[in-house]
Amino acid sequence: MSAPEGSEAHIRFAVPEDEAALDRLDRETWSYLHAVKPLDPAPSPFFNERFGPRDHLVAELDARLVGYVRLGRPTPLETNAHVRQIMGLAVGDAARGRGAGRALVRGAVALARRQGARRITLRVLGHNTPARKLYEAEGFVVEGVLPEEFLLDGAYVDDVLMGQAL
Repeated sequence: MSAPEGSEAHIRFAVPEDEAALDRLDRETWSYLHAVKPLDPAPSPFFNERFGPRDHLVAELDARLVGYVRLGRPTPLETNAHVRQIMGLAVGDAARGRGAGRALVRGAVALARRQGARRITLRVLGHNTPARKLYEAEGFVVEGVLPEEFLLDGAYVDDVLMGQAL
């Protein structure tokens, strides 16, 4: 069942019980459009010692988990503890174009502000035009490009660094 036109995604923190649904979503949305390593054929825990439920916001439409964003510190250094980085974003195919991705990005920015961050950054593959357009629409600007940083599925792909001041 799909959400009625105009319905908004509900954004909340992930909880441990979301782990199976998040792993399933990760596998369903995997693509070299945004992934820099092959899909691991064996299921693995979605949450780990570095990223737990409170490092993820999830989007729900019609009470169904349809997406997530992972927000973390780019390094463990205290000298850049004022920076947060979007380290993963996924939205299921059935929910694309319905505002879940935008709501997740806005949620990540708001959470970074609440955590006292002064900047938020991300890395996106150069050929991922939909994601780049979304990030630009939400105030992120290109701060650097690492040309041909990855060889994905036989093609060299740029790594685009984006960020914004909070």
